[in-house]
Amino acid sequence: MRAVGAGSTPEALTFDKSHSGSRGYDLPSSGLPRVGQAPQGAAGLLAAAAELLPNVAMRTEPPVLPQLSEAQVVRHYTRLSQLNHGVDSGMYPLGSCTMKYNPKINDELASLEGFSSLHPYQDEADTQGILELLWELEQALLAIVGMKRISLQPAAGAQGELAGALMIRAYHRDRGDAGRDVILVPDSAHGTNLATASLAGCRVVELRSSERGLLDPSALRTALSDRTAALMLTNPNTLGLFEEDIAEITTLVHQAGGLVYYDGANLNAIMGKTRPGDMGVDVMHMNLHKTFSTPHGGGGPGAGPVAVGDLLEPYLPCPLISRRGGVAGGPFFLDYERPRSIGRLKGFHGNLGVAIRAYSYILRMGAEGLTRASEDAVLSANYMRARLRDLYDVPYDRFNMHEFVISATRQKARGVPALNIAKRILDHGVHAPTVYFPLIVPEALMIEPTETEDLESLDAYIEVLRDIDRETRDDPRLVMDAPCSTPVRRPDEVRAARDPILRWRPAS
Repeated sequence: MRAVGAGSTPEALTFDKSHSGSRGYDLPSSGLPRVGQAPQGAAGLLAAAAELLPNVAMRTEPPVLPQLSEAQVVRHYTRLSQLNHGVDSGMYPLGSCTMKYNPKINDELASLEGFSSLHPYQDEADTQGILELLWELEQALLAIVGMKRISLQPAAGAQGELAGALMIRAYHRDRGDAGRDVILVPDSAHGTNLATASLAGCRVVELRSSERGLLDPSALRTALSDRTAALMLTNPNTLGLFEEDIAEITTLVHQAGGLVYYDGANLNAIMGKTRPGDMGVDVMHMNLHKTFSTPHGGGGPGAGPVAVGDLLEPYLPCPLISRRGGVAGGPFFLDYERPRSIGRLKGFHGNLGVAIRAYSYILRMGAEGLTRASEDAVLSANYMRARLRDLYDVPYDRFNMHEFVISATRQKARGVPALNIAKRILDHGVHAPTVYFPLIVPEALMIEPTETEDLESLDAYIEVLRDIDRETRDDPRLVMDAPCSTPVRRPDEVRAARDPILRWRPAS
């Protein structure tokens, strides 16, 4: 990475800092046989390895690697880490992403040697401890969401969605109703819902939201048919609004012969208050890496367990964690004898570290703590909305859940769109919210403060947005040129997507 920006010193690549002969290690002899008088260093290792490995596994020349001392390496990566923004350095209010603070004790517990030294091929007799932990995590999650059984396998929310869609298709196929190939998706859903339905081989029909930002039962009734496989519903939806007609909605879908998929990515808004299973849904996923402590920056890691009711229990991914004889106290084992299962989705036990963090988080919080977390998340979001409504348009200006959406249409009328406001936010040392989503709100800024930010942080972020609104009136050029003080200013995003440089190449 070369960090270049106003007020910053470029950070050179390790290759540019390399000096022949520098090294940060001093390894003892490997004990491998050497060929003749082979030279020491990389060439010598290659020669020694040639005695043990087949030609097909051998390099023809040593790799070109930077040569640096340990101090140089440590300082380089420390400087790079200080250029990044994360939840450990400041507020990170990405809407629908729940980038909240992760208690470090959860990291420590996930790193315990008993967990980190496990091998996925160990015998069940040697892994009863981790199987019991995962089984207890399953029971806790089922109690929170009110479903019958769960698989921890999916590695992300989107993979949990795919598992749900595949189970729904398998259910209809087994009933001789394979013609049900339409999945209904509201326009306020997470974007992955549409992609998931298509990937599962279904046709997507989008349902428009009502003027209140909710799914209208009358519009749903019109869209239902004998081809309806399911409704995929995000609740609370991406406007941060709870679907008030959820009981009627699930009844209508079931009467039409379809099933209801519940996107539980926003579970952190309703824990302890209501449960999806009690709403009549058939299958759902939940994001352990959102609701239960592990922020998922950088594309991972994640975990999106999928939970089902009675109808879909036979179709869950296998293996499932079970107990011998089905009695309490019996040994745990991995159950592969599930003939109607959709199969395996992820290697071994899924993303184990995320599951351990979630287990630790749930045990430490307890029922009262999880409920309080939801209450504080909702309170924070409503507080911020109320403090910003005089300067930014709020298309659905009423009680919201854990997140809310404001619109920069007033600022856009002055020539400053939402994207530039987001860029300017970075100059204040905090992260921008999600922009231009959901698509049904023009110039959308989607803000989720989470329950882990205190009042001081919320007020500071509010003042940033208020200051930027003032700048759109007094000095719009400043906002249009932002960011001005970040290590990297405005990269060519189109070129980066179309012609990415993914690895270093020596100059020709």
